[in-house]
Amino acid sequence: MNRTNPLNNLESGDIKPKQKRKRTKVVRSISNTHKLRRRTGRTQPGRFRRKILLTGIELLGLGIAAFCAIIMLLGYSASRFSGTNFFVNLLPFTAGILGLILAASLFLIGWWKLRKWLQLHSEFLTPGLSLALALLISWLVTHDQFTLTYGHFRTLVGGKEEAGRVTIAHQVYAAYRRHDTAQLQKMVNRSQEYRQAIEDAARSFNIDVNLLHGIAATESSFIPRDSSDGGKGLFQITRVPETVIAQARKQLGTEKIALDNSRHNAFVAAATFKHYLAEMKGDLFLGLLAYNIGPANGGLRFIMQQYGAVDFTTIQPYLQTLPRDYPIRVLSYSLAFRLWHKEGKLLAYEEGNNAIHIQRIGIPGLHTVW
Repeated sequence: MNRTNPLNNLESGDIKPKQKRKRTKVVRSISNTHKLRRRTGRTQPGRFRRKILLTGIELLGLGIAAFCAIIMLLGYSASRFSGTNFFVNLLPFTAGILGLILAASLFLIGWWKLRKWLQLHSEFLTPGLSLALALLISWLVTHDQFTLTYGHFRTLVGGKEEAGRVTIAHQVYAAYRRHDTAQLQKMVNRSQEYRQAIEDAARSFNIDVNLLHGIAATESSFIPRDSSDGGKGLFQITRVPETVIAQARKQLGTEKIALDNSRHNAFVAAATFKHYLAEMKGDLFLGLLAYNIGPANGGLRFIMQQYGAVDFTTIQPYLQTLPRDYPIRVLSYSLAFRLWHKEGKLLAYEEGNNAIHIQRIGIPGLHTVW
């Protein structure tokens, strides 16, 4: 029997080729591992960023939809169950809030389950669906019917302050409704001659241009003249603080103010109104009232301190008819100019759905309904 000598095998090189093959396999395995790590390192950050982006879009869509839905539901409930009776008003409203919380919880559970199912098909389906839901809710918001619901929601949250604002706002709408449309249109036509001067003054002092149009309409009906009580020009300027004149001169770039010049007159009026608006801490109604009363008898601030009034609603009963109605008249004319600029015509308040549409457009200087 022939026996193989291990030494002969080593000399002949039979074992060495096997060792080389094993080493080659190990090298290839290590190389493949490095390649896989490099590919994973390149794609993982990009995949993570995309996931964050899609999740953000999903949350944004759900947030917008939830925000609008809550406003609509609470506003509708506040309107339907408004009152102070416990069983007729307060208890049903409270039950409605509990129902809203329950519905929101069920929606979130259902959304979570739907989300898992959608992500099995595509990671883009969930954010796409949330955006579609947000767009649907936003489309409902653009309808005039939402104006009423949002108004009820603001009254619910704003309390006494918002209720007072709404009451005065409806005085403005009623004053606009009582205007003779033909006469109002003639005044709007007359205003075109002074439009550029008023727009420049409004821009210089950062005031709603429709408010300045409303003041001019109330003061002179856009027929500049000198009145018996000392009023001059387009805005019937009388006594104004010296600082106001200085501001008007600075904006006009002139050393002397000529009140018979309509442009100068408009700049002085804008500076005066800005001054009184700041004095009344941004309260539009009180700012207009202070503009009308002027510095006589200590001005509006002294009158309010004398009677202990804190806002336009509480000072109204102590005023004579003319100053009391002044802000309402100015704002009703301002509303007419805003409608003219936005709609190209004066809308009849009582026709069709014009009342809701006009309320949606809003009174200049006040926050619009939406």
